Amino acid sequence: MKITHPTGHGTPIRAWVEGVPVEDQAWRQVENVARLPFIHRHVAVMPDVHWGKGATVGSVIPTLGAIVPAAVGVDIGCGMVAAALDLRARDLPDSLRAVRSAIEADVPHGRTHHGGRGDSGAWPGAPPPDVAAAWRELQPGHEHLTTRHRPLAGANAANHLGTLGTGNHFIELCLDETDRVWVMLHSGSRGVGNRIGTFFIERARAHMARRGIDLPDRDLAYLPERTRDFDDYVTAVGWAQRFARVSREVMLGRTVNAVGAALGRPVHWTEAVIDCHHNYVQQERHFGKTVWLTRKGAVSARAGELGIIPGSMGTRSYIVRGKGNPESFHSCSHGAGRRMSRTAARTRFTLADHQHATAGVECRKDAGVLDETPGAYKDIDAVMAAQRDLVEIVHTLRQIVCVKG
Repeated sequence: MKITHPTGHGTPIRAWVEGVPVEDQAWRQVENVARLPFIHRHVAVMPDVHWGKGATVGSVIPTLGAIVPAAVGVDIGCGMVAAALDLRARDLPDSLRAVRSAIEADVPHGRTHHGGRGDSGAWPGAPPPDVAAAWRELQPGHEHLTTRHRPLAGANAANHLGTLGTGNHFIELCLDETDRVWVMLHSGSRGVGNRIGTFFIERARAHMARRGIDLPDRDLAYLPERTRDFDDYVTAVGWAQRFARVSREVMLGRTVNAVGAALGRPVHWTEAVIDCHHNYVQQERHFGKTVWLTRKGAVSARAGELGIIPGSMGTRSYIVRGKGNPESFHSCSHGAGRRMSRTAARTRFTLADHQHATAGVECRKDAGVLDETPGAYKDIDAVMAAQRDLVEIVHTLRQIVCVKG
């Protein structure tokens, strides 16, 4: 663990980055966060840390009396779900193309038509019955939000529920160390979460302007407690986090059914489903204070708590058990973490590089996913080694199917 102090006034930074490269731009972001006057105790930095829009990905930010909406981000509630299935490697066919096709047919993914009518990443027309039933549970909360704040209306909500999205979101089939098959997927709150996050980021900036508050970074605009905007944001972000979790539940069920249909047999999960947010804010108790804890690309890792740390296309992923380290605010990394931008990855790597890196994985091999190729990410083994005092490895997973948007 590296401990640094930002220049000038600021709280300490505690970072689990031994053996993992961190770009200067990310350090500057963390130092700016540490200068905020309402940080409690210190800022924790996870080994997958890298520059991010709003705040550093891989940071854990405890605050007293305020929340920074841009630190939570616009993919509110983004996270992972994983479940072991009653399948072994021997139950799978030699070619997994049909399995991948079945998943892609049952779970909308990607984005076309600029997200407008006919978008392949949304449900066409009315959502199917299982999605519609899940939406009915979420709809009252959404109506409350859109009645109170009209700009939140009009975002894709019902027709994005149970859909994957784009970028680093994925659905995978993996094998563990005993050749048991797992489903693992990564997604968030989609268009409606983006609308909520963007709206309240602008409200926070307006609040700073009204009060004449100067910040080291305009993305660190915050909402103070005991204001209407703060209360409305807490309600909205809570709803978006619930939307993201329900969406993952829907996709998990549809993925398992799709696998069963492709194999011609019923398939079920055999243990409790593991689900964890990694872009979210909630109240927690740390170092004698009840704080608003923002995990921006970080996972809760309380003692005994199971979590998911994915690698990248073609590398290992991990099911982990938290050690409850108080210095990290009971947190760990949310993945390998990018080591270069998407633009740099598309310039640096060729299709041949990507095909070699994903050999043995049934996945897209085209130029559209070059920015997600394994080489664009940090070494997952180095990331895991840097957080030995945060988590222990329960299962090591290797990908065999990957669906990308």
